[in-house]
Amino acid sequence: MVGNAYVQIGMAMFRTGILGYGGGPSIVPLIRYEAVTRFQWMKDEEFMEVLAIANTLPGPIATKLAGYLGYRLKGGWGAAIGVLAHIVPTCVAMVGLYSFINFFSTSQVIKGMIAAVVPIVAVMLGVMAYEFGEKAVKGLGWAAGLTFFVISFLLLQTFSVHPAIVIFMFLLYGAFHHKLKDKWSKSKKQLGKGEGV
Repeated sequence: MVGNAYVQIGMAMFRTGILGYGGGPSIVPLIRYEAVTRFQWMKDEEFMEVLAIANTLPGPIATKLAGYLGYRLKGGWGAAIGVLAHIVPTCVAMVGLYSFINFFSTSQVIKGMIAAVVPIVAVMLGVMAYEFGEKAVKGLGWAAGLTFFVISFLLLQTFSVHPAIVIFMFLLYGAFHHKLKDKWSKSKKQLGKGEGV
């Protein structure tokens, strides 16, 4: 059974590494599927927390997630297997694919193949963003969820604030959200009682 866990980590991270197209963010839905749906190593809420923390740290997101999942399941060896299973096949495939594409660089078929994959990645990211947004609205409420969406959009797109800073700001707020919400609702009730008198 011990070996089975290592095999699961290796196979899951191999699949995410070899099937992920378009860089780290496009691999996140694949890692989420392996960790939450296929092997049920964690709940969706925990995966979202891990993803948020991983986004605040430097380095490629997919490698951090592979390392974390491996470590969570089997410690240091699990982390090593997770990271290696994720990056080694991709490195080998990258060298082979680059040689192939370089050889057929003028082919319209290759250009069409690459262009056809882009909408799939966009849909995968869109579905994951919708599901995360839905959970955020359930946890924060509609008003706070939409407000934070607008604030984060403005910070990232209009003011070009680094994503790690925006994530850290919201993590900091999230640590105190429920306390602030309770305080606000208590003061609202007291104000209502005062008006009733």
